[in-house]
Amino acid sequence: MCGIVGYVGHRPALDVVLAGLRRLEYRGYDSAGVAVLVGDGLAVERKAGRLANLEARLDEVGRDEFAGTAGMGHTRWATHGAPVDRNSHPHRDATGRVAVVHNGIIENFAALRAELEAAGVELSSDTDSETAAHLVARAYADGDTRGDLPASVRSVCRRLEGAFTLVVTHADVPDLIVAARRSSPLVVGIGEGETFVASDVAAFIEHTRHAVELGQDQVVLITRDGYEVVDFHGEPAPAKPFTVDWDLSAAEKGGHEYFMLKEISEQPAAIENTLRGHFAGGRIVLDEQRLSDQDLRDVDKVFVVACGSAYHSGLVAKYAIEHWTRLPVEVELASEFRYRDPVLDRDTLVVAVSQSGETADTLEAVRHAREQKARVLAVCNTNGAQIPRESDAVLYTHAGPEIGVASTKAFLAQIAANYLVGLALAQARGTKYPDEVAREFHELEAMPEAVGRVLGTTAQVQALGRELSDAKAVLFLGRHVGYPVALEGALKLKELAYMHAEGFAAGELKHGPIALIEPGLPVVVVMPSPKGRAVLHSKLVSNISEIQARGARTIVIAEEGDDTVRPYADELIEIPAVPTLLQPLVSTVPLQVLAAEIARSRGYDVDKPRNLAKSVTVE
Repeated sequence: MCGIVGYVGHRPALDVVLAGLRRLEYRGYDSAGVAVLVGDGLAVERKAGRLANLEARLDEVGRDEFAGTAGMGHTRWATHGAPVDRNSHPHRDATGRVAVVHNGIIENFAALRAELEAAGVELSSDTDSETAAHLVARAYADGDTRGDLPASVRSVCRRLEGAFTLVVTHADVPDLIVAARRSSPLVVGIGEGETFVASDVAAFIEHTRHAVELGQDQVVLITRDGYEVVDFHGEPAPAKPFTVDWDLSAAEKGGHEYFMLKEISEQPAAIENTLRGHFAGGRIVLDEQRLSDQDLRDVDKVFVVACGSAYHSGLVAKYAIEHWTRLPVEVELASEFRYRDPVLDRDTLVVAVSQSGETADTLEAVRHAREQKARVLAVCNTNGAQIPRESDAVLYTHAGPEIGVASTKAFLAQIAANYLVGLALAQARGTKYPDEVAREFHELEAMPEAVGRVLGTTAQVQALGRELSDAKAVLFLGRHVGYPVALEGALKLKELAYMHAEGFAAGELKHGPIALIEPGLPVVVVMPSPKGRAVLHSKLVSNISEIQARGARTIVIAEEGDDTVRPYADELIEIPAVPTLLQPLVSTVPLQVLAAEIARSRGYDVDKPRNLAKSVTVE
């Protein structure tokens, strides 16, 4: 979950690395550090806290001390060791001539640390990462890999267990950076007379849109003249070049106060781009479909595996896929999936949803599903990520870069993509006629405009957020597709405002949660359509009446023209009337705005909530 950037070229490396870290800070902000190759040595500085702390420290010591054209940097999300200076990256060996930055978890680090200490090596941090620096230094100093940095890195990688990205420099080899990956993100950027490595293309998009995706257990050597990719045994390995389909402006705030607000405003475009090109010749088509129509017809059960907001998108998908295909759908937290021994076979379709495509728990769920011979379809926002590479089919959510840690536009894009998966299954299985598939798709195409209408009426929600900033807790209620929306609304509030917030299926209210109701407690209710789900609508009106009678403050999200709910709403937030199954695309937006405004009013950093990171690449 850490952010890594490395550079070899003709520009001042410190400037390039710091600019890259600013765009990667969403991946972790417990500490930051840099290492630059200068003269015949390494200039290293690191500081706990946000990147601004490091930059202030660099100003104190003098940036002239870092005048080199090769270097690397790291922004940390702590796993081993507290977020203090000595646990910050880069880590060095005892001589100070080797520097390493690391993302992931080295699972056998305790044994490796014990080995090093037995050999008389004194480690200065509590991290698993420092062991890699000492191991590389020892491999470079002695044995068959003596004096060969790439071979030394490969030999160490073969000993490491777990998921990791390593980037290594050595003062003896000033124009070379060696990087390696296993189950952790790493991408190469190719410029004119300069080469980059990073956790995310956002780190180098200012300089080049030409990139190369690395495969599993690969090592890349970068110089200013280019790159070379080999496996952990030194054999040439394939790499896949690609062109990034967005530019620097997409990764900047664009005049908004914070990234999350910008990304909320981009949701109509995210949905539109996700749908674009997926209905051609009267048929739903996926991006990389290595599953035939016969494969889809053979499916007799669907699992959706995901984490966090992506899991909530899967809960929405369950309603749509079951309704359109009559297939049973189970939605699983990826972190639990492989540990409960799920029943899978060749006729099972596993839909793996991940914004980054590198989520560790979801990746392991994919691997477990493949081992059981199930077919896997990935829904992902990142071209070339590990999960799509290991799946049988891919549907990309073209939401563009999402910098805010709390997911917004990626979440709505995932919902839209999951609908496409459902329609593709219905099309292949014949549970919907072609004209019905076309009608459903065209209704989806109208959703960007509906979301845009919601975005035009957020002033009321922002004012409400300021009013609720002193609340101790907020409850969220929903039924049918409104239930996953309630869960997502509660998650956003927990992530951003650090408030107690819970989402419930409204029908469960009398089975315990109603005991939480007390005078003044804000309760947000996501209402179904009085036309599409009239029975559920009337039942939810009864629920609102029950909590209002106990003094709760009712905040009701309902479609325009739903006058029956007005008497029960202390605050009424109206959204456009849309087909029932598609309502989450519009009802989620006010909850995103509400959470962001409460967090801002409380003085919190909306883009970088505490203890969180954008991409969870460790289990």
